[in-house]
Amino acid sequence: MAVLTDPISDFLTRFKNAARAGNEEFTAPYSKIKADIAEILKQEGYLWKYEVVTGERTELKVSPKFVDGRPVLTDLKRVSKPGRRHYVGSDDIPRVLSGLGISILSTSKGVMSGASAKRQKLGGEILANIW
Repeated sequence: MAVLTDPISDFLTRFKNAARAGNEEFTAPYSKIKADIAEILKQEGYLWKYEVVTGERTELKVSPKFVDGRPVLTDLKRVSKPGRRHYVGSDDIPRVLSGLGISILSTSKGVMSGASAKRQKLGGEILANIW
């Protein structure tokens, strides 16, 4: 098993690849931050469901959402990376695709969407933009 330097990017890449390939579900190694990201993606309508599967290794089983056979996810971009972190205040949270996409932030109150962080006047690290 390879050592991952950026497990969040790995999760997002698996999500994007599964959606584009038309896969009904995919698995990824479990971590709390990945489960939090999956919960936001579910709330925002990019996932049908996700579940934590315990066994030899704890994994996330994730089901991307499709409408008329096409994935809801168009694309995504990892913003803050291990080598270059990107922090913003609540006033500087970007609008993704003029409001058609979402930002995912890691704040002092946990991982949340950009809209939620803005409502609560919280800044933080921008993990990804999704549209």
